[in-house]
Amino acid sequence: MKGKMSTEMGKIIIDRDVLAKYAGTATTDCIGVVGMTAGNMKDGMAKLLKKENAGRGVSVYVNDNRIKIELHVIVAYGVSIRAVAQNIFESVRYKIEEFTGLTVEKINIIVEGVRIVDEE
Repeated sequence: MKGKMSTEMGKIIIDRDVLAKYAGTATTDCIGVVGMTAGNMKDGMAKLLKKENAGRGVSVYVNDNRIKIELHVIVAYGVSIRAVAQNIFESVRYKIEEFTGLTVEKINIIVEGVRIVDEE
């Protein structure tokens, strides 16, 4: 289902792909996130998506204009997963609600992998 809003000027319909791309970009902007993964791991290896494909690592469900989001992420080695997840929760919720005017009901974060980040 798509996100729908009615205004005095007419209706606004937001496609789930738009919401997924926005949530994916907001996620990859968070400190400690290396990137997104498509969520279907083969041989135990999570494939890192390029930033422009970050929306592929996101599932969005819209029901009665309430949004549920599932994010598949890869985090940097050595960071607190709890702190990174909290940052993702706050950032994605704020940006999606500001962007759409809809309510984010739930965000699930699935950590698919950990990567060592070179600091060169």
